[in-house]
Amino acid sequence: MDLRVGIVGIGWGAHVQVPGFRAADGLDPVALCARTPERLAKVSARVGIEDTSTSWREFVRRDDLDVISVATPTALHAEITLAALEAGKAVLCEKPLTDDLDQARALVKAATEAGRPTACCFENRWNPDWLAVAEQVGGSFLGKPYLARVSRAASYWHPSRPPQAAWMYDREQGGGYLAGMLVHDLDFVPHLLGRPVEVCADVRTSEPERRLPDGSILAVTADDTAAVLLRFESGALGVLSVSVMGAHADHYRLELLGAEGTIIGDGTLRSAAYAAGRPSDEALAPLVPAEREPAHPEQLPEGLAGHASRAMALMLEDWLPAFHGGATRAPSFEDGLLSLAIVDAARRSSDDGGWVRVEA
Repeated sequence: MDLRVGIVGIGWGAHVQVPGFRAADGLDPVALCARTPERLAKVSARVGIEDTSTSWREFVRRDDLDVISVATPTALHAEITLAALEAGKAVLCEKPLTDDLDQARALVKAATEAGRPTACCFENRWNPDWLAVAEQVGGSFLGKPYLARVSRAASYWHPSRPPQAAWMYDREQGGGYLAGMLVHDLDFVPHLLGRPVEVCADVRTSEPERRLPDGSILAVTADDTAAVLLRFESGALGVLSVSVMGAHADHYRLELLGAEGTIIGDGTLRSAAYAAGRPSDEALAPLVPAEREPAHPEQLPEGLAGHASRAMALMLEDWLPAFHGGATRAPSFEDGLLSLAIVDAARRSSDDGGWVRVEA
């Protein structure tokens, strides 16, 4: 029998998670929860889920739900996740795990004590290109790692673009793109190269105010640009940056340099071409993306949502063994804590200057 899933949050939760659960084997999204009745009714009709609630506190305690997926704004993650764990539920929590390092530690502790399957939704690890990269690195393709370099650029907060949801501009509500976008790389690069131990960073809010369509002014406290240096236990160096302040910008690049091999990916935020090579090769050669598909690919939507849902479905299928006492490759709450500890260290470094320790 499929595990019955209740999703709290109907933005990303409905857009990506519902088709992701449907594409995976063994999980059935049967109920939605959100605080705005009118929007909840529209979304539930669109995705074909009639069972809805506007009270997450009651929702997470329902006996007929096996899994609670937390897809709300970041500031609500910890409270909902803790309540779901206390109710005996398995929990999938969107990234970032929380907006507070102490809360993240509390979630890790609560998950351990509850003994229920938990995972943090870093589904990008299951993108076809990243699966291929991880397979190469896991097979010692790089040898001794020297450098990981990541660059992300977008136009989302350029003054020429329409504003996003107000909470995204508020650091206290978990907004900003260090934790909202670069966090995927802050998860993936340590997944490949091991734990970082020190961070030096500059995290910025380029425009402290945003004029809204009605003429009012929104104070911006969240970051739009960040540059992060990482020192790894292995001796490797990480150089990662993100900015959403470039007009027409849409770029992603990943470089992994090691004694025995090089892997480079370059393209847009949606699609990048990867190549790999060893010192004895004449040049880098295309790296073939992984061809793995979820159990029900016909459930995937078109476009970017389908790309994300596909990756999520594969992650969910790798999470399923945890429900039967088996080993799982799904990102854990500990992984979520580590990525948040890097974000915290980056902010502390930016505030005070110099290198600071990663305190996971």
